[in-house]
This record gives sequence, structure tokens and C-alpha cells, in this order.
Amino acid sequence: MNSESQRQRAKRAFTDFLETPLESLLQEHLNTNSCAAILGLFQDVAASVPGYKAFLAEHGINPASIQTFEDFQKLPLLTKENYLHRHSLAQLCRYGQLESCDTIAVSSGSTGKPTFWARFFADELQITTRFEQIFYDSFSADTKRTLAVICFTLGTWVGGMFTTNCCRYLASKGYPVTVITPGNNKEEIFRVVQELGPAFEQVVLLGYPPFLKDVIDNGIARGLEWRQYQIKLVMAGEVFSEEWRSLVGERVGSQNPAYDSASLYGTADAGVLGNETPLSICIRRFLAENPESAKALFGESRLPTLVQYDPINRFFEVIDNILLFSGDNGIPLVRYNISDNGGIITYDAMLQFLAEWGFDPLAALSVAFSENVRGIRPLPFVYIFGRSNFTVSYFGANIYPENVTVGLEQPVIKEWVTGKFVLQVKEDDDKNRFLSVVVELAPLVENSEDKRQAIADSILSQLLRLNSEFANYVPREYQMPQVILSATGDPEYFPIGVKHRYTRK
Repeated sequence: MNSESQRQRAKRAFTDFLETPLESLLQEHLNTNSCAAILGLFQDVAASVPGYKAFLAEHGINPASIQTFEDFQKLPLLTKENYLHRHSLAQLCRYGQLESCDTIAVSSGSTGKPTFWARFFADELQITTRFEQIFYDSFSADTKRTLAVICFTLGTWVGGMFTTNCCRYLASKGYPVTVITPGNNKEEIFRVVQELGPAFEQVVLLGYPPFLKDVIDNGIARGLEWRQYQIKLVMAGEVFSEEWRSLVGERVGSQNPAYDSASLYGTADAGVLGNETPLSICIRRFLAENPESAKALFGESRLPTLVQYDPINRFFEVIDNILLFSGDNGIPLVRYNISDNGGIITYDAMLQFLAEWGFDPLAALSVAFSENVRGIRPLPFVYIFGRSNFTVSYFGANIYPENVTVGLEQPVIKEWVTGKFVLQVKEDDDKNRFLSVVVELAPLVENSEDKRQAIADSILSQLLRLNSEFANYVPREYQMPQVILSATGDPEYFPIGVKHRYTRK
């Protein structure tokens, strides 16, 4: 690819982005046949990406034989092991030209071994549409002076720089959005919000959920009045409960949970795959209050992340409860297995299911938002449980960290703890199994037997409420978890500066 075609590619993508209203783009994509579009992407990648050409040849596949969507569904799946790690970075790019991309990000992955991801400016613009949905539909940032505070880690890691770029592109499109990048430096975040926040009508904090909660709690401890800044939150990287959303929202003065925060389903592999919308949040809050309906919809006793997605931008399939996606990027991916458990639900099927449970989310949103109702778009839903290896099995019941989390987010208890814990199944001296939960106390909170017992009772009551397997499989005398309270930053369970793991085998 020569410099002239690179220039033209950038110019065309930026012009399209700047001149196409969000509404027009999403409507155009809804009117496009996504199966035909994904076949087109396959043929393009098969013709232009050397690594994928080699992959198809290894499997004895002639690209010309893939003529229908049924043919497409028979293509072998891509994984890091069978594809990404077997080819050079250049061979994964179109025409074997790494220089056709202008930036490289790093993901550490669950193994800790870094993987490099190349992309071009134009790839970021299609992901910016996900941010635009949130800033327009949820935050009305087209009409409000907005300070976007990037609290993701900066550097080679994908979250901080990618998010910064996308927010800046929104400003280029005419949104009154100003971006600042303190990264995960708490002192700098406090300084930025207090000194610059009053000049704006709202302040958006973008970061990982546990880190944002930590920032908010520390700010309160030092007397920072969050509510005066009209705080909004954009999050990624972890599943959180609706109790968590309510708790954190309450601490910043949120009045309307469906419109004051949104989570992104993002990966280093391909940017943002989907995003929460006011509609998906409204639905998820109903499901959180009605665990039987959630179990009927998702087939599990835990609440997944629920987002909407644009199938022309990122195309999802499901095989045996494993999500696959296809999408264009600096490294285009076709039927890529990211090892996330989940599923997809059409817009109509979702509304039909909720109607059977006596709930109309469209009516609920119009009550909550008396002005022009935003955030209702007939896009399909994808739900994500995350990686399947983060559960523990106890008497044949799968116990999920999400179940325990809700127990720690109840009134009073939420003031004592940070929200971090380690869930394990252990054996006593007689080889009887028991459920162990080590819980991190909040700074300056004293350990006591009364607190320990109250926390154990709360975790148990939520396990019984949310997890029917636990309630039915585990004998009553083994149901009470054995809780240990640990000081903040305990080096064995809660080392500072390390990504926290909620389960241990």
C-alpha cells in the first residue's frame, strides 16, 4: 500500500465519519444484510491477508467454494494458538504490510504473555461509533459541555490510548467534548475534576469498574463533592452487578441509572464489540430484580453483561455457548473464538420474552426520561459471562463470583469492604469441603466477629436467592461460607498493583 492510497483511505474514512449522523449510520446498517456483508469480508480477507490464505490452505479450503452463509458457518475457527501465534504480525495484516497500520497495542491476556495488535486510524473511527452511541444516547453530550477524563492505564495497553483517540474524534465531529488523560493516577484525577470540572456541564470518568469505585470512595473520604460535577461513567473490562451500579451511582449523585453509566464489551483483539445502552441497562435491572426471569433467559444463575451490537461492524455467532465474532480491523478476524461464554438474542425476541414476564422496557424508559427518549435502537443483543474458568464447583453447583459480589453490596456491609474477595473451595482436616471467602476490608475499617458473621450471612442469603443450583445441591449444613476478613492490600490475597482474581482453584 503506497502513501497516496493510505492518505486516501484515511481521508475517506474520516470524511464519512464526520459527515454521517449516528442515526443515519445505524439505520443504514440495520437495513443491510449482515450475512451478505460478512461473506464479503471473508472474501476480502481470504484474498488479501497472507496469514489467512495460509490458514485456509492448511485446512484444504478454496475461498471460491464459500458462496453462502451456510458455507461460511463451516469455516474453521480462529484462535490465538492456531492463527495469531503462528504468523508474523505483518502476515496478519493486509498484503503482509505492517506499515499499513499506524499503531500497535498490547494485551497481556489471561496467560500474561503479551500479544501485539496492529490497527489503522480508520479502524478506530468505526469503534468511535460505539462511544458516540453512549455519549449521544446516554449522556446527551451533543448538547452539554463535557469533560472526558480517561482513567484507564496509559501506555502500550489498549484501553487508555484507544479510548482517548475515540473521544477526541467525537470532538472533531462537533461534540462539545474535551479530553484529559490522568490515566490511573488518582491524585491527578482528583485535581483534574476539582479544577476543571466546574467549567463543564458534566464530567465523564472512563475506566475499569473497581478502579473507578476506588477513585469515587477515596474522593468522598477526602471531602470531594462528586454530585456537583454531574458525573457519568464509561466502564469496560469486568462484569458488575446492578447493585454495584446503584451503589456507585448513589455515591456520585446519579439520578437515572439507565442514562448515567454504560459499559463497553471490548477486547484488545478488535476494539469495542458492543456497548450498553439505556435499553439494555433498563432490561438488565429488571432481570437483576427477577432472578427467575434471568435464569429462564440466560440459562444460568448469574447475570451476564448485556449489550447491544451492530452486526455490520462486529458479527457474532454462537457455538456451544461460546461467542465467535468476525470483524474488520488492522488484523481482520473471521470466526474468531475469544473464549467468552455467552449468547445472542434478537431485538424482537428480547421484547417478546420480556412481555411474557410482564415487562415493557420501552414504557419504563419513557417514564424515566420525560424529554426526547434516547437510546432505544432495534439492534440485537449479545450477553457475555466471560471466561468459563472463573467459577468454582461445590457439591456439583457452579458458584460464580458475581453471586458473592451482590452479598458484599448490601446496605451497611458495602461500607466495610472494598468489594474484592477470593472465592475458593477448601477441605478441613476431615476432608470435608467448605466454601471459603476471603474478603478485603476497606481502609481504616476494624476487623470484628460481628462484621465477619454479618458478611457471611449476607453472602449466604444472596447465594440462596440468586443461585438455584447452590440452594438445591448443597446440603444445608455446608451452605454457610467461611469468611475471613483481610486488611486492605494483603500481599497474599490482595496485592496492590496486580489485576485481581476473584477465584482460586
